[in-house]
Amino acid sequence: MIITKQISKISQFFQAFQEPFNTKNLFFIKYFSSTIPCPIDSNTQDLDTQLRSLCEKPNPQYANAVSLLNHFLDDLGQTPSESTFNFLVVTLAKSKEYNLGLRVYHKMRKVEILPRFLSLAALIECYVYVHKPKLAIGVLGLMLKNGYKVNVYVVNVILKGLCENGMVVDAIKFFWGLDMKEVMPDIVSLNTLVRGLCRDKKVQEALDLRFSMEKVVNFAPNSYTYAILMEGLCSEGRLDDAFGLLEEMREKGLEEDVVVYSTLINGLCNKGYVSRGKELLNEMLEKGISPSVVTYSCLMYGFCEQGKLKETTMLYDDMLERGIQPDIVTFTGMIGGLGNNGMAKKAMELFNLMISRGEKPGNITYNILLSALCKEGLSDDAFQILKLMVEKGKTPDVITYNTIVKGLCESGKVEDAMTLFDSMLGDEAYVLPDVRTTIVLIRGLCQEGYLDKAGEIHNKMVEKKSLVDIGTFTVLIGAYIKAGEVVKAFELWKQLHQLNLIPDSITYSTIIDGFCKLSVLNIAKGLFLRFRKKGYHPTAFDYNSLMDALCKEGSLEQARRLFQEMLDGNCEPNVISYNIIIGSTLAAKDLQSAKELLIDMPQKGLKQDAFTFSTLINRFSKLGLMDEAKKLYARMNASGLTPDVTVYDCLLKGFSLHGETAEIIDLLRKMAAKGIELDLRLTSTILECLCNISEDINVEELLPNFSQKKSEGFSIPCSELLTMLQTSLPKLQSDSAL
Repeated sequence: MIITKQISKISQFFQAFQEPFNTKNLFFIKYFSSTIPCPIDSNTQDLDTQLRSLCEKPNPQYANAVSLLNHFLDDLGQTPSESTFNFLVVTLAKSKEYNLGLRVYHKMRKVEILPRFLSLAALIECYVYVHKPKLAIGVLGLMLKNGYKVNVYVVNVILKGLCENGMVVDAIKFFWGLDMKEVMPDIVSLNTLVRGLCRDKKVQEALDLRFSMEKVVNFAPNSYTYAILMEGLCSEGRLDDAFGLLEEMREKGLEEDVVVYSTLINGLCNKGYVSRGKELLNEMLEKGISPSVVTYSCLMYGFCEQGKLKETTMLYDDMLERGIQPDIVTFTGMIGGLGNNGMAKKAMELFNLMISRGEKPGNITYNILLSALCKEGLSDDAFQILKLMVEKGKTPDVITYNTIVKGLCESGKVEDAMTLFDSMLGDEAYVLPDVRTTIVLIRGLCQEGYLDKAGEIHNKMVEKKSLVDIGTFTVLIGAYIKAGEVVKAFELWKQLHQLNLIPDSITYSTIIDGFCKLSVLNIAKGLFLRFRKKGYHPTAFDYNSLMDALCKEGSLEQARRLFQEMLDGNCEPNVISYNIIIGSTLAAKDLQSAKELLIDMPQKGLKQDAFTFSTLINRFSKLGLMDEAKKLYARMNASGLTPDVTVYDCLLKGFSLHGETAEIIDLLRKMAAKGIELDLRLTSTILECLCNISEDINVEELLPNFSQKKSEGFSIPCSELLTMLQTSLPKLQSDSAL
């Protein structure tokens, strides 16, 4: 009877392992393991010793340990002890060898060894870092079923895994589903969720969560919480709200630290408010808060973007004096800032300084510098940097080559670009070109007028059945249409269908726009209708191209019908759409319709741009409606938009036509105050206005001083022209009287 019971118990034990981790089976496992001793033989002890020794520091050999484990289990049929299995899982997780840790765990299951609490916690960490957070939650359930008490560290690991894998909504649900009596979240829990929401562009939800945590859990945020929220607000351009959080911190007695300040400085610099960022740095220093390399890097990048090298140099020197060493990110940011501001030579000097200091730039830094050099046509310098890159043991990638090819094409050196492209296709090439390389090269050749050569390269790639896609076809078709070679364009259109390539919206837009610019409207309209019947949805760009061409042809009613189509829901009109119709409506002297369109724009959520105002002011001035023109000019300034010379030219001519001398002088003074530079057209208009002014007015005393800068298109300096203008006034007035 006793033997029968014992056999039954053993049978139940093995049956339990057929469904491992089932709660109702845990009793048998625990009972069996507690009543039947499991002696460790000498072979097992030797295996345990070997496995543990391979994991000892300072030179652990984790992969060898797992290989040895597999060898003993699979080849020799020997099994290490339970404690060694658990030791391996925990050790591998701590050493961030997550995949190896999972492999050991699966072996544990295979030989029916139950993981302990620390092993299960390590297993959760492994699943999180191999991007399988839902399996980590499953292990958490297993821990609870085993009667283990889950601590907040395990919870935070799962929250982090969910957030970093784009599952922040699941993280929030998991968090609020916790039994707060069993495990109380801490500040790490809050900060993990807040960061996850901000990364997911859900800043307002992060702010709401912060309030909920304070109310429900009575959990106050710390300075790091505020720094995360400030970073999220700054990324959305909500600088005022970010600084509002700074004030809130101070009210709650929290001290700002370097992370908070660096976050705000970065936000300011990204929006171009670098001087304000420098003020915050000074504020930090006054409070005794030491800036970090990140603080200085943000500011130096900002000043480089604005071309303020003096300020950048001063910050760099100050940084070194404080014992803060610039890192690769600092240098790369500064090089990028200088390059974006058209100072590639200065960027190269900084790069050389970086090399001399022993820094080892990666491909990103090299590519940024190469892009800057190529944009300015410094191809010789770019090739020197490419050579240095290879000498330093860095392998140029396809981005490197595409950067140089693009730079060479943009600086007109298409022959050099072709040579480089051919070398990429060679047998000893560092890297093969991609479709992007072909597109860049073909576009460069087309822009320089080498259409035949672009066609040859395209055909060559088609024959090889490589490096061509719908993008290469689109570029070449657009170039052929622009050059008036319609037959070749249609041959390519036929060819892309033969290759089973599907035209995209850019292809359709390119073709329609090309025929509009050629004023071949019958074909453009026909294609527009044909493409739409095929299920293609025209974009605002397509509508605008066709409407603009129709308006220039004088077919205003057809353009209006297309515009009404957009309003009816076919396509949302944009500011350009309104500008085209408003300009054409005014040209047709339909003032009422133009005013209605102007009122309709803000109702559609669209703001009038500088072109809108310029068009309206131009038309109203020509129609002699100067009161309307002045109101529009005032609204333009109030909107923060800068009037161009066309606006001033139209206003001056309109005032002159109606003899409004006071308005002319007032406008000239406003122009001078704004530092408007006079070009030849505007200067000629001013001279005409002065010719029409009464002799009784001493214009010489009223005329303001304009900028002394030389404007584009000027053959003589402004100062000389203005002197000539002022000294010639009596003669001009005399000639006008005659």
